[in-house]
Amino acid sequence: MKVVLGKPSQRGQALIEFLVASLVLIPLFLLLPMIGKYQDISHATLMASRYVAFDAMVRNDSVNSWKPEAQVAQEVRRRFFGDSQTPIKTDDTGGDVTADRNMLWVDPTGKPLIEKFDRDVIVTFGPGNGAAHVNGFTAAHDHQAFQGHSRFDLPARGIYNANVTVSLANLPSGLTFLEPFNTLNLTVSRTTAVLLDPWAGRNPNEVQTKLDNILDNPAVALAPMDPLLDLAVQALDGRLLTLGDIRGPKLGKLQFWADVVQPDRLR
Repeated sequence: MKVVLGKPSQRGQALIEFLVASLVLIPLFLLLPMIGKYQDISHATLMASRYVAFDAMVRNDSVNSWKPEAQVAQEVRRRFFGDSQTPIKTDDTGGDVTADRNMLWVDPTGKPLIEKFDRDVIVTFGPGNGAAHVNGFTAAHDHQAFQGHSRFDLPARGIYNANVTVSLANLPSGLTFLEPFNTLNLTVSRTTAVLLDPWAGRNPNEVQTKLDNILDNPAVALAPMDPLLDLAVQALDGRLLTLGDIRGPKLGKLQFWADVVQPDRLR
């Protein structure tokens, strides 16, 4: 007597596998818009820190005067974290109202991710997050500039660091697929570092003035010999040009080294 055993029933297995996979995939799909919003805010924070740093390059105590810290912070909040369609106006301030907000930066319930601009968007300076521009400088690791820099009136404050920090609201509680974003206490911080005090002159005359100190530039002692050197060079019809190297260059005046084409080469 033969006994034929049938194949075990597999009906419904694909549905069960789909439901199990959905427990992972559906929350992920629902969170994708929120992850995109976090990335957008992170990019805005980076651009805001660059704005603070590059603004300081043209407004600092070496050039004119610092822009007030409160004004910088207000400009950052308005221009980078407010409504992107709002025109940029001088001394314009934004408030915690819907018209001044970025309409995309909200949680699934419509609550803004940045609740209060003045509290949640902060501009600080330097590694210690100081409140003033002067706190933004980071000296070299050895904290030393080359000896004699002060005689050339060259600043040695170091690198200027601008920080922008944004604190974001947690997502609503009570929804499993939003965990752990409902208790994340997410903070986004970005820093931009620039050199505000380059060792360069505004023009050749300023550089020459700094080089006229005989202690730092002994070649200045040969300056009275310039007329004699000019006569010697003219007498030798410019053939002994090495004499000109004794006195060094005149910054911004390169006529002495100008190329001269002999008359017989012009035909």
